[in-house]
Amino acid sequence: MGPVTIDIKTSAHEEFVDITEQVQDAIAQIGAVDGVCTIFSPHTTAGLTVNEHADPAVAHDIISFLHDAVPAHRPWTHAEGNSPAHVKASLLGSSVAVIVERGRLHLGTWQGIFFCEFDGPRSRRVWLTFTPSP
Repeated sequence: MGPVTIDIKTSAHEEFVDITEQVQDAIAQIGAVDGVCTIFSPHTTAGLTVNEHADPAVAHDIISFLHDAVPAHRPWTHAEGNSPAHVKASLLGSSVAVIVERGRLHLGTWQGIFFCEFDGPRSRRVWLTFTPSP
């Protein structure tokens, strides 16, 4: 079986979309029990992260920091004009791996899985694969 796809529609130029429940639903859909779920973004201007999802201010603070760290107005050479999005996506990374135990994502109390949009709004997707424990 190939990867499971989750479709995501972002609504802002930069935003974090909590996809924890969609990933959990996909785990149930494929009947995963114990192992590791890898979530991968095939986009070069978006990333993935695991972080706090109880307080939306955390995602706002991360986006704000990245905005300051990777300024839009500098001498970028990429012709499309979205170099900051590429850099931010590279800093966060294109995949995360999460332990699955008894069919449930094994996340910390405050953790969630976020799709991180840096060049939206767009229609996006992530792919999930599951590796069972031996």
